[in-house]
Amino acid sequence: MPHTRSANKNLRKSIKRRLHNRSVIKDIKTQLKKFTATAEAGTVEQLRTEYKVAAKKLDKAAAKRIVHPNMAARKKSQLALALHSKETAGAGATTTAAPKPKK
Repeated sequence: MPHTRSANKNLRKSIKRRLHNRSVIKDIKTQLKKFTATAEAGTVEQLRTEYKVAAKKLDKAAAKRIVHPNMAARKKSQLALALHSKETAGAGATTTAAPKPKK
């Protein structure tokens, strides 16, 4: 237990901050789960909106140092890769022929 008034106040502040940070992290995890669920059984438009919400939450948390910025960037990259693969899979067989190698 804290002995001084300032230590007691710092304890109260840290408890309040910890609760807020945990709720933000929980919101991020929930949004990531929504994104993966939409990726499995949703349309590309729904997936795009889920990506935007998830990226915004990750950016805000990283800006306030609630999560590490590198972790936020890594998660956004993983989500963007999943979104891109879903978009290209939905496009169908619109692939172009490989260029011919030069001799």
